[in-house]
Amino acid sequence: MAHLEVEGSRRIYFEHHPGPGRPIVLVHGWGATGRCWDTVAPALRDNGNEVVILDQRACGRSDNDFADVSISALGGDVVRLCEALSLRNPVINGWSLGGAVAVEAASRLGGKAGGLVLTGGATPRYTAAPDWPHGGTVEDVEGVLAGLAADRATTLQGVADAVCAKPVSPQVISWLWGMFLEMGPRGDGSLRDLADVDQRKALGALEVPVLSLHGTEDAFVPFSGAEAAVELCADGRLVTFPGCGHAPFLEDRETYLAELTGFLNR
Repeated sequence: MAHLEVEGSRRIYFEHHPGPGRPIVLVHGWGATGRCWDTVAPALRDNGNEVVILDQRACGRSDNDFADVSISALGGDVVRLCEALSLRNPVINGWSLGGAVAVEAASRLGGKAGGLVLTGGATPRYTAAPDWPHGGTVEDVEGVLAGLAADRATTLQGVADAVCAKPVSPQVISWLWGMFLEMGPRGDGSLRDLADVDQRKALGALEVPVLSLHGTEDAFVPFSGAEAAVELCADGRLVTFPGCGHAPFLEDRETYLAELTGFLNR
């Protein structure tokens, strides 16, 4: 097991799988852990890529008592990890909330980043605004957080149930739920921060290629938001996953891997 100190003595967990190909950092979504990539990482290693997986603050095998769990802090952790491992032009792939974390990291890395992948990415905004008619409301987020405070297990079961639109096995849903249950209550603050984050300027300023992989039936990040996000990118491409929900890597794995490895092999 490997850990990196990022806030005083508090540490995040990571895995580093060396390879001769382009490095890729896999950033999980809110409440999940790096284990969510267990059906993706082996294929990337087989493709020759150098693969890095982490558990974000308050999630999985990382410490749970962080003072700062903001998107800015989480993105900073990714940058520190890239620097600690001396990754050369890494591609940052973020799922869900991890998409916002990946944008923050890529923005900080600047010319040292090799690319950005948004897997159902909750960016540039997770909530709607007068000039951004995509997503829910801050009140919706607060409702979820209130549910967590009152009945954490049942609320997180509901989140797990809503991830996939295409049929997946009950075991997959239980697997997701189990990961969500590992998140400490401090992790709730990351979702609260996401509700207020606006990355439109940051996303538009990126000079790296951007690949967006998004399901048309995503219940968390509307497909229309993914379409609008790609339009902000100087070099962006959206791959549509018809009928898929929030986790195309679980719902249409073969297509997902083909698009992802093709992007990495460019």
